Amino acid sequence: MNLSWQKRLAALAVAATLTGCGATTASSPTTTASAQAAATSVSSSAQSVLADNKDSHYKASDLDYEASSVVTVTLSGSSASASGPGVGIDGSTVTITEPGTYEVSGQLTDGRLVVNSTASGETRIILDGADITSSSGPAIDIQAADEVNVILADGSQNTLTDGSGYDTSADGAANAALYSRADLTIAGTGSLSVDGRTNDGIASTDGLVIVSGTIRVQAIDDGIRGKDYVIVEDGTINVTSGGDGIKSDNSQDSTRGYVDIENGTIAVNATAGDGVDATSDFVQTGASLTITTAGGSSSRPSDSTDAASTKGIKAGAQLVISDGTDTITSSDDAVHSNDTVQIDGGTLKLSTGDDAIHADNALTTNGGTIDVTASYEGLESNAITLNAATINITSSDDGINASDGSGEADDPGAGSASNSTMVITGGAITVDAGGDGLDSNGAMTISGGTLFAAGSSGMAESPDTDSSQAWLQSELTASAGQSVTISTTDGTQIASYTVAKATGNIVFSSSAISAGSSYLVSVNGGSATTVTANQSTGNTMGGAMGAPGPR
Repeated sequence: MNLSWQKRLAALAVAATLTGCGATTASSPTTTASAQAAATSVSSSAQSVLADNKDSHYKASDLDYEASSVVTVTLSGSSASASGPGVGIDGSTVTITEPGTYEVSGQLTDGRLVVNSTASGETRIILDGADITSSSGPAIDIQAADEVNVILADGSQNTLTDGSGYDTSADGAANAALYSRADLTIAGTGSLSVDGRTNDGIASTDGLVIVSGTIRVQAIDDGIRGKDYVIVEDGTINVTSGGDGIKSDNSQDSTRGYVDIENGTIAVNATAGDGVDATSDFVQTGASLTITTAGGSSSRPSDSTDAASTKGIKAGAQLVISDGTDTITSSDDAVHSNDTVQIDGGTLKLSTGDDAIHADNALTTNGGTIDVTASYEGLESNAITLNAATINITSSDDGINASDGSGEADDPGAGSASNSTMVITGGAITVDAGGDGLDSNGAMTISGGTLFAAGSSGMAESPDTDSSQAWLQSELTASAGQSVTISTTDGTQIASYTVAKATGNIVFSSSAISAGSSYLVSVNGGSATTVTANQSTGNTMGGAMGAPGPR
């Protein structure tokens, strides 16, 4: 099938889905040339994005050490002791002054562990039953080091709690319970509980890598933040934050400010921020990710320019998901990029008060499953290309909307134009929309497979008469739950669909339809209407055109 619409004709087919069944299904075998080409790029797309970013500082050998070289640090209420050199103790402040491996255990009731080492080399801090609370700053304050590796000892439970209300206003001031001015790695098989009572929970002004461990973070502002990047290789992570859950915020260098999720089980509850916020790129190649923002999808976000962003996953540049399972309940967009979104695989379960997936410039699907149970608009971008994927959308407004975000109706009579495009080459797509099912403010092309669109008759439009695959359109009256059957004139059934909403018009196309031939359309086995393929019974170019919805 190659069904094409231009602007208003595109809107016409969408309007057929607008208030009727709202179910638009386009499906095709994944063996089409375009789907095959897309599949070859799936495995490389995430890696190509990461290749353009700053490399991770972490190497597996960073965690290697000789047991005989370990210096033990024992915390005892308001004091501490050490078994070797490289440690300075001043009351309840313990300072590591040179690279090496230090095992920390015990409790500081009001103190801190400081790393201040200008020498080159790895600093390893093994937390083995350490409980550090500070009343006036970070629990761990890494002021200077080459790289620091925090290793959670097997079976250990460790707790870090910073002060409440200490001053973080000065440039470069520490602002997290676990704060680092050096590249930071967290690894090991133990657990770490972090309470950020003034600002962030865990923060690095360079890169942050989580290799493993069970990590719980509760923070007044951001939960886990790495300025240059945040990389999660594995682990079990649970974040509750007043700001963003996981964040990378270097906006000065386009190769930094990214988030890379590779594996693990991650849960984020961002009460007044984004679940994951990457200033540049977001890449996900695995993991189970559960995100809730601002209480969920019960209402649309405020349009106020100073309103907090409460998106599920947000990227400033490229956003690529190639595998994993994401369950997102958000008040703002569930998945959002200021540039491009590419879904190559994985399972996305999305419920949102705004768009389920939004990309300012281009949105592409090459595989995976996208299940949108609630949204204002399902998928929205200026250029939408659906090569493959199983997509199910429920939306209160448009299901799939190709729009440049200008908010203008692309009405030729108004002298405006749009370069928005929607291209569907494969996959299985079902839309139940309160607005338009498929809406392109520019051009729309569907190639390969079967299309069934049901909706109101007042704005019904049809594909182009010269489309390479034939189609038919019929006005009818069907109630929710009734079946619409399409047959040849000798009674041979071609297709049958149960509509979900009251329907006044249908558009159907498949390889079984021949241009110029007649077909029978009936509702619940009643008297049939005879229609001729490639002849419109709805509006023409003069028909109504729906304006694009808000961003």
